[in-house]
Amino acid sequence: MTFQEQILQGIPVELPAKKTYPKDANRAPKRKDILSVEEKQLAIRNALRYFPKEWHKELALEFAQELLDFGRIYMYRFKPEYKMYARSIQEYPAKSIQAAGIMLMMQNNLNPAVAQHPEELITYGGNGAVFQNWAQYLLTMKYLATMTDEQTLNLYSGHPMGLFPSSKGAPRVVVTNGMVVPNYSKADDWEKFNALGVSQYGQMTAGSFMYIGPQGIVHGTTITVMNAFRKILKKGETPSGKIFLTAGLGGMSGAQPKAGNIAGCITVAAEVNPKAAKKRHEQGWVDVLIDSMDELVARVRKAQETNEVVSIAFIGNVVDVWERFDAENIFIHIGSDQTSLHIPWTGGYYPVDTSYEESNRLIREEPELFKEKVQATLRRHAASINKHTAKGTYFFDYGNAFLLEASRAGADIMAENGIDFKYKSYVQDILGPMCFDYGFGPFRWVCASGRAEDLDQTDEIAMNVLQEIMESSPEEIQLQMQDNITWIKDAKKNKMVVGSQARILYADAEGRSKIAEAFNNAIAAGKIGPVVLGRDHHDVSGTDSPYRETSNIYDGSKFTADMAIQNVIGDSFRGATWVSIHNGGGVGWGEVTNGGFGMLLDGTREADARLKNMLFYDVNNGIARRSWARNKEAMFAIKREMERTPDLKVTVPNLVDDNLLTDLF
Repeated sequence: MTFQEQILQGIPVELPAKKTYPKDANRAPKRKDILSVEEKQLAIRNALRYFPKEWHKELALEFAQELLDFGRIYMYRFKPEYKMYARSIQEYPAKSIQAAGIMLMMQNNLNPAVAQHPEELITYGGNGAVFQNWAQYLLTMKYLATMTDEQTLNLYSGHPMGLFPSSKGAPRVVVTNGMVVPNYSKADDWEKFNALGVSQYGQMTAGSFMYIGPQGIVHGTTITVMNAFRKILKKGETPSGKIFLTAGLGGMSGAQPKAGNIAGCITVAAEVNPKAAKKRHEQGWVDVLIDSMDELVARVRKAQETNEVVSIAFIGNVVDVWERFDAENIFIHIGSDQTSLHIPWTGGYYPVDTSYEESNRLIREEPELFKEKVQATLRRHAASINKHTAKGTYFFDYGNAFLLEASRAGADIMAENGIDFKYKSYVQDILGPMCFDYGFGPFRWVCASGRAEDLDQTDEIAMNVLQEIMESSPEEIQLQMQDNITWIKDAKKNKMVVGSQARILYADAEGRSKIAEAFNNAIAAGKIGPVVLGRDHHDVSGTDSPYRETSNIYDGSKFTADMAIQNVIGDSFRGATWVSIHNGGGVGWGEVTNGGFGMLLDGTREADARLKNMLFYDVNNGIARRSWARNKEAMFAIKREMERTPDLKVTVPNLVDDNLLTDLF
């Protein structure tokens, strides 16, 4: 069968042969054995409903074994035979070009070069899934191939509930991931619901099909690292020869060493999983691979002596690095962590003094002991960081729930008031006031033709648009504009592409709309093929996350999720091709609500109208909320936008003199 025929087939007519798992695959961790016998039977019953009754006897045994071996039913037998990657949009069988664009993005998220655990349909973060199982993938692709521009596909945590009559102006797909009733949003609830096959963790851009490999976070990390150094360096000083120490080289955090190289420092990134470290080294995201602590110390000293810009992957536990650098008196200029601490008990963070293999055994067979070891390691980790910060190290939480989980473990991580953490998150200190409050966030696009020359042209278009906007930009946003012009200018040289021909930069509503309009004009003129627009959920409006994206909201509303919900609803009727709303992206299940979108540009007038309407709202919704929280940068940005857009009427706060409040209670 051809690729197109396989897509149109959906669930195969004949039962495919059982497959063996590839030996060299980077497998997802075995999940908890959390279901009762009755719940395991329910999980099998749930899985079998995708298939004809005559297959049930054989598949029941197989799925029961998968549940026993992995704690999940992935239905590996049904993984398609064709290679998984983003093809040119014209290669997809589809009645709707918008649907074809979504198919392209789904396959990109499952490309083994992009995905962290592709056999289990997990894109990044240890559990960020596109689908729960391969049957869902097959059905969804068939629906997309046969749908029209007057139908909408509803995806419930990866399950294609079906095609519903709709309208041309409606989204082609509406995605929900993990949207459980709030009282059932603890970590073990996710384990249970996912094992039952009824809910999944979509992370941010995994379950909304907008992940573009490590490039997506390279840019944000570059901006963060550059500005972290700006906070601590004297005027005229550069990051050259200075150390950035962090951890994690999984799907997203492979971005850290590349960002360190662009920022111009020495980056040391520890990673306990040898396969993950080697993969990032082979892909060119990190320069040097080391598995000996003595060798690491010697290599870092050499880099310092020559002011070398280099990134080093250390195969081992980062706690050992913090402690050894303290003993060796190696000064760490900036430090952070990007292990997957949103899932601390299932492979997101590994204990020190326990091998990777033994840790994986403990996760499955002795989970309570594993938890004790992880929490002991977090206490030790925090203690070593405290020693370094006492010497002048600038440490920031990089939004992976490190400080939150360290506090839960009883680590010395709390401020004197017993409420706040000793260290600020990168959003509080850097991205919030410098970017999000001004409306700058991660705008990304994918050239659906698959042609590298199209990406080159879009880079040039975007750079020209930003340069033109910068000429009349106010002083408050000149730094952001220049950083992003420099970024896009050097993007090709920095070899960012993994999988699809994709790019990212930070832009405000004006920048996003004008870049998108220029793309659409170029498509209409036949200069480039169709373009898929999107963004990270980690943005101005998309995410309500009290310990990350909205950690610099101080009016008491940071635990509310109105903004994210308003964002996805508002985008859906303003022209998005697809929208998504998730529980749990980035910092953990139950800790955040985040929404995203995708939009296909095809050169039509309709696309031009959609992009102007939707992109404006997508950004300004968040600026309005941040302004109402009394964030001065957001107040400046929303007032400036209201002056330029008469139809925009936003409630702005009246500021209160603090002296009035002193003796009230």
